[in-house]
Amino acid sequence: MKIHRTLAACLAAGLLGACAAEAPYDLVIANGRVMDPESGLDAVRHVGIRGGTIQAVSATPLDGAKVIDASGHVVAPGFIDLHEHGQQEESYAMMVRDGVTSAFELEVGTADVPAWYGAREGGQIVNYGVSVGHIPARMEVLGDPGPGLLPAGVGGSGTATEAQILAMEEILRDGLRQGAVAVGFGSAYTPGADMDEIERMFRIAGEAGASAHIHLRSGVPGLDSTLAAAGRAGAPLHIVHVNSSAGDDLDEFLQHIQAALDAGMDVTTEAYPYGAGMTEIQSALFDDWESWPDERFGLHQLVSTGERLTRESFGRARGEGGTVIIHGRSEAQTRAAIASPLSMIASDGFIENGRGHPRTSGSYAKVLGRYVRDEGVVDLMDALRRMSLEPAIRLQERTPAMASKGRIRVGADADVTVFDPATVLDRATYEDATLPSAGIPYVVVGGQVVVDRGAVTDARPGRAVRAPVATAAQGG
Repeated sequence: MKIHRTLAACLAAGLLGACAAEAPYDLVIANGRVMDPESGLDAVRHVGIRGGTIQAVSATPLDGAKVIDASGHVVAPGFIDLHEHGQQEESYAMMVRDGVTSAFELEVGTADVPAWYGAREGGQIVNYGVSVGHIPARMEVLGDPGPGLLPAGVGGSGTATEAQILAMEEILRDGLRQGAVAVGFGSAYTPGADMDEIERMFRIAGEAGASAHIHLRSGVPGLDSTLAAAGRAGAPLHIVHVNSSAGDDLDEFLQHIQAALDAGMDVTTEAYPYGAGMTEIQSALFDDWESWPDERFGLHQLVSTGERLTRESFGRARGEGGTVIIHGRSEAQTRAAIASPLSMIASDGFIENGRGHPRTSGSYAKVLGRYVRDEGVVDLMDALRRMSLEPAIRLQERTPAMASKGRIRVGADADVTVFDPATVLDRATYEDATLPSAGIPYVVVGGQVVVDRGAVTDARPGRAVRAPVATAAQGG
């Protein structure tokens, strides 16, 4: 970056007022291959940014107070991650070097929307947003403190009374009035919640025009019952990590989602580009662990130590808590999920104290490097569509601010990722999730450079992305 000579000359001569009409842009990203999934633009252009928005996309050079020379690089809309549990500085610092400019916690969410946003006021590295979640609402109402994000007892396995269901409904309604961008669900983590309970919560989402983001249970039959419940409730549905939820039935899973789309249902899905998942070891997903065959335990890797587990060590870890990586899906399954045009890209990431899953740090670079460049599984423009524009469209009806994200056009928010298509690649591993992606030298959030030549800067321009908050007159 450099201070442009025109501005420097005006300042030196004390003629800033006289030069105002010729003042350069705050930031120019010059000479890059600009790719905009909304318009289909794919050409060398110069992007002028002022006041946090894109003010020009020009075929001719622009003057800028700061200039990034993006020659040989792609200039793309900043990536929008709809499924990011790591909503703190450590995770933000990893994901932004993977090109993410907006990160949302929509699967689990929160039961206290104002407090969640309040804890992040003052600026973060990236933009952030949250759902109001059925899981935390259920934990609160049924009295399950849980050691982490997920229930470890009655909140997951308990049966709610009518009074408790009514209390959950009110938590969801209140969270939506307070600006939650969506409603989160994890029926796989709440086996005590039957589909009638889930459908009642879907109805709350449908009434507010909020998408319901769900980690569903029971494979294809669970998908079908979830689609039916959301359809009856009138809720826009987003199925998280289709590769994880579908397992061996991915083709059938995707066919059923396509059939729902063809029937006019509002349903979307996502995938992450890794063969292993990760979750809390005390969650209800593992309630049947004592019945497993011995060989199944070795598929599980304790995040805190990196060790593969045995029956004995799994039992100890189950008692102590923590997170576990679950290996087992084939590369063919991962590739098929990424190849599907139905799948947005979302990380399901989380990292804490230097430990986590590589998808936090590398999901987007892995798609661009391995599945776009090296294997040709996905076309580059289509990959960018599924990383930026489609996530924005998923949220923008309820959250109008998203209509200005996921695009490179005049008037859009200046959230931009600059990457080298020849070198971009993930580097994080299951043993070290903190290795940043390669080939993403610059990331801009709100017009400010947050990654400069691969390093995170001191800028904290990230702001809350929130649906309109209801006023008292509107019943809030």
